[in-house]
Formats: sequence, C-alpha cells, structure tokens
Amino acid sequence: MPSSLRITAATSDPALLDLQDLPWDTSLEDWPGSVLAALPRGISRHVVRFVRHAGAVLAVKETRESFAVREYGMLRMLKRLDVPCVEPYAIVSGRVGADGEELEPALVTRHLQFSLPYRALFSQALRPDTATRLVDALAVLLVRLHLTGFFWGDVSLSNTLFRRDAGEFAAYLVDAETGELHETLSPGQREYDLDLAFTNIAGELMDLASGHLLDDVVDPIDTARHITERYRSLWTTLTEAESFDRGDRWRVQARIDRLNELGFDVGELAIVTDVGGAEVQIQPKVVDAGHHSRRLLRLTGLDVQENQARRLLNDLDGYRAAADRQGDSEEIVAHDWLSTVFEPVVRAVPRDLGRKLEQAEIFHEVLEHRWYRSEQWGRDIPLGEAVQMYVEQVLPKRRDEAALLGAQAGIDDTGPLMITNPD
Repeated sequence: MPSSLRITAATSDPALLDLQDLPWDTSLEDWPGSVLAALPRGISRHVVRFVRHAGAVLAVKETRESFAVREYGMLRMLKRLDVPCVEPYAIVSGRVGADGEELEPALVTRHLQFSLPYRALFSQALRPDTATRLVDALAVLLVRLHLTGFFWGDVSLSNTLFRRDAGEFAAYLVDAETGELHETLSPGQREYDLDLAFTNIAGELMDLASGHLLDDVVDPIDTARHITERYRSLWTTLTEAESFDRGDRWRVQARIDRLNELGFDVGELAIVTDVGGAEVQIQPKVVDAGHHSRRLLRLTGLDVQENQARRLLNDLDGYRAAADRQGDSEEIVAHDWLSTVFEPVVRAVPRDLGRKLEQAEIFHEVLEHRWYRSEQWGRDIPLGEAVQMYVEQVLPKRRDEAALLGAQAGIDDTGPLMITNPD
C-alpha cells in the first residue's frame, strides 16, 4: 500500500489501524464484493459504498479532500449538539491507484443501524400514507436543525435516513456537505431550506411514481407541499409568544406540556407582564428534542427513539396504574416494569428473528397487535398470548432491517488521531 495513505480521525479506536487493509488503491466503485456489505443505498452525487469493518458497517464516500474535512467537522459538531445525524468515523486521504494516479479522498461514517433510505422503504408494500409520514419526519428534523442554527442547503429525502419509530419514522441527516452552523438562522435562510425541501421532495416522489413505486393515490406535489405546512405549524408552536390574563397561570404549564408532547424540552421561559400587570406574555426557549427518550433512559436505561419512548412510557404508566402503585417511587416501578413486562417480551423473540426490528419497535408492535386482536375478538388478550401470536404470525413476514454485524466500537473525542501507513 502506498506510503502516502493517511487516516485522520478524532478517536483512539484501535480498529482504525485495520482500515488500512481496505483496497484504497482502487476506485471505490470497483471495490470487490468481498469487502462490501449488501445494504440498500440511496441516491448520491458521490460514489458511496458500505463495508464491513471490525464487526461493524461503515459508509465510505469519495469526495474532495476539502469537502471531506469540512463535512467531517460539521458532523462532529452536530453530534455534540445531539442532532440526529450519522456519526463521522475517519477521513482517508493520500490515495494513489495502481497506475500511479491520485484517487479522491474518502469520508467514512458509521452506518446507522436499522435505518433505510427512502427508496428502499418504497420497495416494500407500505401504507399509502408512508410518503406523508416520511415528510413529517423530515419536517421535524428540519425544525430541530434550524433551532440549532444549522442551515442545511441541500434538504431532500435522498440526504436523509429513516428509522421506524413506533409506527412513525425518525429522520437522520446523512449529507452535511453544504451545511453551515450559525448562532441563529434568519427567516430567509429557513425559507430557503424549506423551498428547497419542497422542490427536491416533489422531484423525488415524481421519480418514484415514474418507476411505479408510489401508490397512485399519492400526489407528489401535494405531499411535498405538506412539509411546508408541517414545518411552519411546528415552528410556530415551538417559538411563538403567547399572551394570557395573569389569572390563567395554568397556561404556562399547559404550554410546557404541549411542547413536551411534541418531544421538545424548554430551557427557559421569557415572561413579560404589561404595565397594568393584567396580562402576561410568555415565549419559550426550546432546547434539544427528546423529552420522552431522556425520561425513559433515566428510568430504565433504554435508549430508543422519541415515539418509541412515548409508547413505552405510556405502557409503564398503565402498568403503574393497574398495579395501584402511584404512591411508589417512579424509579422502582420502572425497574419492575422493565423486568416483568418489557424484558420477557424481548426474550420471547427467537434469535433468528431478532434482526427484523429494534427491540423497542418489536415491543411497540406487540402492543399494537394485542390491541387489534382484543378489539377484533371482543376480549382482553394477555400480553403473553399476544407475544406468541405476533412472533408466529407477524414478525416472520417482516423484512430484516438490521445492518448490525457486531457491536460498534465507542467514540472517544479525546482529540485528532492521524495514522500514516508505515510501508
């Protein structure tokens, strides 16, 4: 391997040394199948391949070195801000082909487990409203990015990965090549991203329609327009000032509860009283989304998507009420629910079916199946019976969405590490 090869990363992961064993002296589009992971790829302006590495799956993208360095740094910043995005792993530069010609550097990111590009989702038999649900997820992601001060500059379904989230979808940013991070965004910057989202989504859905991958009842233009409506509604709910009479103090908590229901926390409230003291105006400062997922993580140690967390917390609250344990410590009840309800359901899934979906999504679907059958048969079905029916009748028919080839190594942001090939 050429001595000029350089691997730059912000982690001390020893597995980085094994990156040198990949065929960097070959153009990425010509890499042999022996090193590739057979995963669905989205549409990209760059050559992208998935590879197996140290028991995990990595995404490798060829691009200019300046672009790779910039995007790597941007993704690191977004991860620190806890924004849903892929995790940067390394930059590989100094590549030289067997013929002595220089090859483009590569940006390496960790593949997001259980995620799928939008085209892969539409290759399955999905409900007609799937397009709308994907657009909803992208709208939530865009709001989160804009609240953080991130101007995307290339909003599209193609630059997003989707994970199932209790019947809905959670969206993750994949491509940050054109992104910019500011203290705050101007209305013009936000509108530019929104207009671009509408244009790109309409085109992507039209492309699906031309390939007969979109249900005939779905109108690409109307569906694309939905992101502007959803975005503006969510942005207004999260950021607008609200006025009310001083006696209606309950409105403050109601506003906070409404924001929490959307999955957002409130960092602080700006409260202004008029001269006469009769009217109060509040404006929330919304911080990182994930109210429910953080609460569930605190109580149970389960790290799941926001809607999944909401569903699991609802079941936990139902368990607490059914057991008449409202007076007990929330942490103790959560521990008992975890050991007597959640974990038995997860353990009931055969190992060969465990790759179908994430554990939290399986638990959610078991609850959905139980509710559906109980309503259909007119009786309450015990959870154990519902699990058995789900495992035998439903789960085997689901597509294997796991991309897990082993436990991923952790990230240690202790500073940059550069590995230069000694050969």
